[in-house]
Amino acid sequence: KSVKKGFDFTLMVAGESGLGKSTLVNSLFLTDLYKDRKLLNAEERITQTVEITKHTVDIEEKGVKLKLTIVDTPGFGDAVNNTECWKSVADYIDQQFEQYFRDESGLNRKNIQDNRVHCCLYFISPFGHGLRPLDVEFMKALHEKVNIVPILAKADTLTPSEVKKKKIKAKEIEQYGIKIYQFPDCDSDEDEDFKQQDTELKESIPFAVIGSNTVVEAKGKRVRGRLYPWGIVEVENSAHCDFVKLRNMLVRTHMQDLKDVTRETHYENYRAHCIQSMTRMVVKERNRNKLTRESGTDFPIPVVPGVADSETEKLIKEKDEEVRHADHEPDSHQQHDHEHKSEHNFDHHEHSDTQPNLETPFDYKGDEAL
Repeated sequence: KSVKKGFDFTLMVAGESGLGKSTLVNSLFLTDLYKDRKLLNAEERITQTVEITKHTVDIEEKGVKLKLTIVDTPGFGDAVNNTECWKSVADYIDQQFEQYFRDESGLNRKNIQDNRVHCCLYFISPFGHGLRPLDVEFMKALHEKVNIVPILAKADTLTPSEVKKKKIKAKEIEQYGIKIYQFPDCDSDEDEDFKQQDTELKESIPFAVIGSNTVVEAKGKRVRGRLYPWGIVEVENSAHCDFVKLRNMLVRTHMQDLKDVTRETHYENYRAHCIQSMTRMVVKERNRNKLTRESGTDFPIPVVPGVADSETEKLIKEKDEEVRHADHEPDSHQQHDHEHKSEHNFDHHEHSDTQPNLETPFDYKGDEAL
């Protein structure tokens, strides 16, 4: 059924401009998602705020359909003051959770569209020494909302030894208390080749990637890569970069696990937080009503069918008044009123021929006693 219906997957790419995010996305899915994009100059980028843009593309591989949504964050990290520039990204992720929560709590829950962000590729600059403060703050703000997969961008600008050093430096992520996406452990009954691939995948974090949309000729065969004066970098050559590992991880081996972690961990945390907040509000409202309400009942009184709300409230108030008068008046006053009423009833019924005088014997004895 799943194969026939197809799969949905939402991938977010984040990082400062110029790190090859768009090129990598186009390389991963062999599409041109950014053909209408207009690149801004330095002056125009000063006033630019962080935007959220969505591109949807349908991919089919071996008869299996994939509806892929790419969420881009142009303007991230480009401003002079980048204070809390990740807030709009965090808000977007929360909005998708909120929308799903509303749909899930609604009446029609059969065809809910899942726009939750399943994975965020965060691009780390190859220039400079390790992580920047912005990288740390971004990941700290989002690591409990989305599966973060760190990417070492433009790996062809680094020598193999520099790539190793950068990867070791990026392992500092865990020291800051940031939880990036953890690959699940292999089952014990898996074959040795698969276990080896899984180990290599875990050791490759962060993935050192190169993107290219052009086809070049190398050693008599045409490959996707980049042509330099000193040689050719092949994008799909695992000796040159981790591009193939990243693509296999996203599309083939770990897509379902990324979706499961999003559903079972990140979304459940959001959902639990929502329900707790709603419960607190209900309890607070109930306690407030308990203090202000004059009657002792702790349950909302159901509306009588066929009676308007205002009339119902009027009736309730009248009943409350009667109960309060009955509780607060002394016994002597009650007795006096009762006797006074009895006399009045007796006099009234004495002159009435139409109504039966049911209370006369009792009231009459009362008068005799007086």
